[in-house]
Amino acid sequence: MNAHSHTAHDPSCIFCKIVAKQIPSKTVYEDEQVYAFHDINPWAPVHFLLIPKAHIPSMAQAGDHAALLGHMMALVPKLALEQGCNPYPEGGYRVVTNTGAEGGQEVHHLHFHVMGGPRPWARG
Repeated sequence: MNAHSHTAHDPSCIFCKIVAKQIPSKTVYEDEQVYAFHDINPWAPVHFLLIPKAHIPSMAQAGDHAALLGHMMALVPKLALEQGCNPYPEGGYRVVTNTGAEGGQEVHHLHFHVMGGPRPWARG
């Protein structure tokens, strides 16, 4: 891992503060590498965020973190079902990550939105 690709914690980052329990959140899942929590402004009946505990700013810096990304993606189906998404193929969910200003990224800490549940949704 390159020093420029992530730091363990960014004291000014809201998601780092959530990981550090300095800002409350409703936990979905937690292990040594990742934290998942409910979105405070859900777009769908099921909407949670899955983030690495390490401060990786975006997908643009994720190239050195293939194992971590694989771990995160492998958790999505399990967590989506636990949170109330209906099973594939009739049910399902979306996994969305915004990268950079043109990608609509607002918090510069890598995060995956997992959204699902009965449609239609307000967005999506």
